[in-house]
Amino acid sequence: MSVIELKNISFSYPNNPVIKNLDYDFEEGTVYAITGKSGAGKTTLLSLLSGIMDPGSGYIAYKGYPIDESDKYIYRSRDVGVIFQEYNLLPKFTVRENIELALDISGKQLSEIGQYKNKRQYVDSLIREVGLNPEEIGNRRILHISGGQQQRIAIARALSFQPSVILADEPTGNLDLDTSIDIMRVFTHLAHDLNRCVIIVTHSPQVAELADIRLEIQPFSRYSI
Repeated sequence: MSVIELKNISFSYPNNPVIKNLDYDFEEGTVYAITGKSGAGKTTLLSLLSGIMDPGSGYIAYKGYPIDESDKYIYRSRDVGVIFQEYNLLPKFTVRENIELALDISGKQLSEIGQYKNKRQYVDSLIREVGLNPEEIGNRRILHISGGQQQRIAIARALSFQPSVILADEPTGNLDLDTSIDIMRVFTHLAHDLNRCVIIVTHSPQVAELADIRLEIQPFSRYSI
């Protein structure tokens, strides 16, 4: 089932057209890898999908509704989870506090998510979901855990409000190959077992090979699968 649809999308920076007449449907339960040379528009496309930027023409629909006709704050804080290459975790906060903050910002209540006694129990379940032990790292500050652990916590944070779509910009760019493969296993689990749509921008051929579908973006978005 399609969860995000691109309808004749075009986008240009001043004197620099990047994406032209792009149509594509992204489906639930699938991991997508967006690849291509620098400047081809990969990160721009992710920004459009997240609602951070608007297309110059065409529109993007989430579950059948154009996102520019809906509340984009709700869309970004509830429907799509964004994961950054630099993690963007708050170093003064603990692992648990970083995840709790994202849940608080979304405005979602635990009753909307599932049967949990309290916020800590839910946050600990997310930490386990990404393959870490909350008893070992939950109270550690971000700078006291490894890069691979930080990326897993960034994923847990993005999952805190249970979005349908996960957008990841070079999520393994700072990691070694073995850790990158482990992170891709997490994304595959989210898509195949939890029916999320996972869209990843990557320069890594090894990471792209682990996706279900690879989209190679070239100038003006003449893509191939």
